[in-house]
Amino acid sequence: MRLSRRTLLTATTAAAASLTPTTAEARGHRRTGFENLAASGYEPLRGQRIGIVTNPTGITRDASHIVDVMHADTRVDLRAVFGPEHGFRGTAQAGGSEGRYDDPATGLPVYDTYLKSGRPLAEVFTASGVDTVVFDIQDVGARFYTYIWTLYDCMEAAQLAGKRFVVLDRPNPATGRAALGPVLHKEFATFVGRQPIAQAHGMTVAELARLFNGEFLTEPVPLETVPMSGWRRSDFYDASGLPWVPPSPNMPTPDTALVYSGTCLFEGTNLSEGRGTTRPFELLGAEGVDRRWAAAANELALPGVRFREAYFTPTFSKFQGKTVGGVQVHVHDRAAFDPVRTGIALLVTAKRVWSGFAWRPDHWIDKLTGSARVRTMIDAGADTDEVVAGWQEDLAAFRRMRRKYLRYR
Repeated sequence: MRLSRRTLLTATTAAAASLTPTTAEARGHRRTGFENLAASGYEPLRGQRIGIVTNPTGITRDASHIVDVMHADTRVDLRAVFGPEHGFRGTAQAGGSEGRYDDPATGLPVYDTYLKSGRPLAEVFTASGVDTVVFDIQDVGARFYTYIWTLYDCMEAAQLAGKRFVVLDRPNPATGRAALGPVLHKEFATFVGRQPIAQAHGMTVAELARLFNGEFLTEPVPLETVPMSGWRRSDFYDASGLPWVPPSPNMPTPDTALVYSGTCLFEGTNLSEGRGTTRPFELLGAEGVDRRWAAAANELALPGVRFREAYFTPTFSKFQGKTVGGVQVHVHDRAAFDPVRTGIALLVTAKRVWSGFAWRPDHWIDKLTGSARVRTMIDAGADTDEVVAGWQEDLAAFRRMRRKYLRYR
């Protein structure tokens, strides 16, 4: 018998569906929302015309893309793909997208969602002819990582367009143990923070979808979430057994995701945040910075992390082609490490030891931290403990709200 690609993938998916969550956990791995969706025979999507918001991170355990798998499965009526920042297949750099095209692998129409929201995005969903919008993108756990706001915008647009919304869950690579850092003030809302959540939110995308629907959307969307099996809030990404696919070009490893919610703050300064190197957000520096920065940061004895004097030459972005000095962040105890406190400590010490330190003129740091408070406190000479103390009341309120939407232990 001659098997077509569609027949073969359908058989493979059907075999995967025979694994119950209990069996999967007994075999020593967790299961994503997509794996549980497939195991149900795609029950939540039955009888619906489906569009999916995804990017290269929407993969199966064998690194196949879920769009390819679903397109080949006769049980799913997949009609469209919606691409976020960097695009569906991931061909665009930061601040870019792939535009509207037909996917060569599947023939499916791919629509661009980047920087679209509200009615314009609702019109895209309407034009696609789908009944249900599915979301499956790997997040990294930081408020300013734009995919969670793509999720928010798509939920809002789906409600306006009269569509169902289904979120397939994936692990938070920085764990879901705790929410950390300052909470956004609404007057500072942008695409790197639409709503008042903590800088490191400590939630999965499905939990965030439930929170968005319950707290922030003017009108809730008909929402269904497909949870993971076996994931625990204390799990780091390597516990999942999943391959890591960079969610964006400068998020090459789970180690990057671990530090990102703190060291991304250097985007708001005149120092390099390591873009254009092989260790973005782990390497930080500028011309004129020397060994004194690493020494000052190490004197703070921050839990779980050490800092190495480092020199590097970015191939693009800040200081392209120039050798700069700075630090490399080395996390030696992931469980003890606090990325946001570490990011603040590095800002405080950089300003203290390097006379050339400056904020970006547009005060981008305020958009990243969610208010002007961090910048103004550091400028006034506050130390790390004082800056961190300044957001504790807002953070406590967010943690109370967040608790209602958590699904895992």
